[in-house]
Amino acid sequence: MKEKYDLIIVGSGVLGTFHAYHALQKGMSVAILEKNSKPEGATVRNFGQVVPSGMDKKWQNFGKESLKIYKNIQSQFDISIRQNGTVYLASNEEEMHLIEELHQINISNDYESNLLTKEQCLSKYPGLRADYCIGGLFFPQEVTVEPSTMIHKLHQYMTANMGLDLFMNTTVLNTENRNNEVVATTSLGKEFKASKIIICNGSDFKILYPEVYNNSDLVVSKLQMLQTKPQNNYKLDGSILTGLTIRRYESFEECKSYAAIKAKENPNSFEKQYGVHILFKQALDGSVILGDSHEYAPAKDIDSLGFDLNMDIDNFMIEEAKKIIDLPTYEIQNRWFGMYSQCKTKDIFEHTIGENIHIITGIGGKGMTGSAGFAKHNIDKIFNA
Repeated sequence: MKEKYDLIIVGSGVLGTFHAYHALQKGMSVAILEKNSKPEGATVRNFGQVVPSGMDKKWQNFGKESLKIYKNIQSQFDISIRQNGTVYLASNEEEMHLIEELHQINISNDYESNLLTKEQCLSKYPGLRADYCIGGLFFPQEVTVEPSTMIHKLHQYMTANMGLDLFMNTTVLNTENRNNEVVATTSLGKEFKASKIIICNGSDFKILYPEVYNNSDLVVSKLQMLQTKPQNNYKLDGSILTGLTIRRYESFEECKSYAAIKAKENPNSFEKQYGVHILFKQALDGSVILGDSHEYAPAKDIDSLGFDLNMDIDNFMIEEAKKIIDLPTYEIQNRWFGMYSQCKTKDIFEHTIGENIHIITGIGGKGMTGSAGFAKHNIDKIFNA
């Protein structure tokens, strides 16, 4: 522990960690303070899909920068990055039209994508059902990570090679501007001093500055996911996103046909009520992660989302997945939910207290994809570099 740091990060998830990473890259002294023994939020409860292809133009640019950062770290230290691409599978002519339009947008944005025929999709993805897929759009530069291990490996790399000070089981109860520095006080009364503090609190709205979140437009999304047992002698490369995803992701909102296609959808359908879209990603042990769903509540009412798993949602996702890919087994070994925060009116939540305490959260489902690139830009902004 240093007498004073250039930067203290409160929260060790992917958003906070990459703010620390870029500050360290600039030669700053940095400490991360994490209340738990390990990260437990959305950073470790997601698919591990790094998909700039699903973002609007602004965040796609951050995502493209993230890809460079991930690949650069992976070239030096294994943080579980695999460049195996992302595919969007169209199930009908409307969805095919959308991916064709997105392909043209990608060309103008200088982002590599390749249209695939039905036959190419069936050949590339074993078990893909011919009665579901009519074509696809493939992004070869995109990567997958193992969310349960990536952040721990990244912390290991940063402490061993970049000089990060990482303090786990360290709950910050108060931050304040004091004279010409900022001070973070822990539950044990220990004080950490710095020039600046960045609070990346995810969806934890009850410890630091609850009044800020309660009076904001932050909402929390609860997502259900499942994991099959390992699939014997079966390989499914990359991130597999399907028709409901094409109808949901931000990037497709920029397509000319999007509004007209969305207008024809039934808002009372089960998938609309629970924000379901079907994604697949094979983990390193051969299991396949399936999901996901979205239920929402204002930040101040986060407890209303409950701790239970809605089995109707899980069963619906399994039955829909079976219509898309014939996996060797759909026997489920794990079920869980994740929580992430997002804003109703902005793409990320930023709030500054005084001049040197910065709250940054509400990145929504963009965290794994956008954090590395966004944090680079944000560190430059905060430190006026």
